[in-house]
Amino acid sequence: MTIATSTETPPFRKRSRAKIWLRTGILAVFAIIFGISLYHDITSQRFQWYWGLITYLICFPIGFAMRNLVPMQVHLKSKHITMSFDKVYFAVILALVIGKLVAGRFFGLTVLADVIICAILGLMTGRLGGIGVRVRGLKQKHGF
Repeated sequence: MTIATSTETPPFRKRSRAKIWLRTGILAVFAIIFGISLYHDITSQRFQWYWGLITYLICFPIGFAMRNLVPMQVHLKSKHITMSFDKVYFAVILALVIGKLVAGRFFGLTVLADVIICAILGLMTGRLGGIGVRVRGLKQKHGF
């Protein structure tokens, strides 16, 4: 994927640092909400923790690879990197959240809902880590 460059100074809310912190906050909220649900299902023996670990470990590298879908722009003059909205990732996470809701609430498929939770968390953490690695690489490549 090619990276666009610009000499303009980007607004703060579009800069990589702000976007990474925003994504970290969203991940923390999801992790707390879903973690409570997973904990409840594991302690009630409806779900096994290693099923969740396997799902997470499968989805983490997929999320890491999705870092390349994030549109980024390097601003040489102000030494910033900006990120744009990633529609593919948003659609995948939205579909998984809806799938979790439908599986758990409407069909009573707790195990499937918990597997989807672990998939969401794996994709989110993998992608966030991948974005961090990609931003660091771009900063080193352009010398800032």
